[in-house]
Amino acid sequence: MRIAFIVSQFPMLSETFILNQVTGLIERGYEVDIYTERFGDWDYVHPDVNNNQLRERTFLLESVPQNYGLRVIKGLALLLTNFHKQPRLIFNSLNIFESGLQAAGLWLLYSAISLINRPNYDIIHCQFGTQGYRGWFLQQLIKPKPKLILMFRGHDISSYIQQKGEQVYQPLFKAADLCLANCEFFRQRVIELGCASDKITVHRSGLDVNKFPFKLRQRTLSEPVIIATVGRLVEKKGMEYAIRAVVKQAKYYSLVYYIIGDGTLRPSLEKLIRELEAEDYIHLLGG
Repeated sequence: MRIAFIVSQFPMLSETFILNQVTGLIERGYEVDIYTERFGDWDYVHPDVNNNQLRERTFLLESVPQNYGLRVIKGLALLLTNFHKQPRLIFNSLNIFESGLQAAGLWLLYSAISLINRPNYDIIHCQFGTQGYRGWFLQQLIKPKPKLILMFRGHDISSYIQQKGEQVYQPLFKAADLCLANCEFFRQRVIELGCASDKITVHRSGLDVNKFPFKLRQRTLSEPVIIATVGRLVEKKGMEYAIRAVVKQAKYYSLVYYIIGDGTLRPSLEKLIRELEAEDYIHLLGG
């Protein structure tokens, strides 16, 4: 079975949940390719990226200009330079009688460029709902048509909805064969947005606990308890409350708190740490 993952950026250090799914499928004998809107830093990656030769499995999605005039100009250039490579695929991407606005808007043409000389797939798995339309366009060009899976994980049903409106996923909910959410709360939110309840299920982000062997450690009473948090410094992560909680406990225990990550709230969190006079034991280490 061949599976195409659609992502916004790969590799990306913070998205180990996607990497775990990719490597887990490969270990079980599936063929997995990754299609990304932009490449990450290949020089600084999780070891599993290199161990599974994922660079050779990762392909760039053709970028689509938002301005329609620029899209047409670039589209003509793509048409002229790529039509001879796979004429039937390119022709189908321009068939407005079959695909309507998606062909007229050149979305299918740009998608077809990414599929030239690529194999057919059995499943297209879109990581985050924001990648759903890219996956849907690819699905329509592949014969026989693969199954379409949408995975909702967080910002795609929160900040993205605030930007695009609550109707943004309606066509995708009809097109998708299956929707996934990584917790019950997110599942209910996707249903509220219009997904049929029998089309979405919870698929949690699992961990292979064998990769984290237990190591017995001894700490003397004079040594501090060391706490670490890894995450982006954004509102929904709740770092402010963790800092305030550690400060309260520091009245009774010797603590050191390391916060690993970066984000828009870093200046305000640094200010909070100073105001709480906690600079000696709470440290923002950055990304």
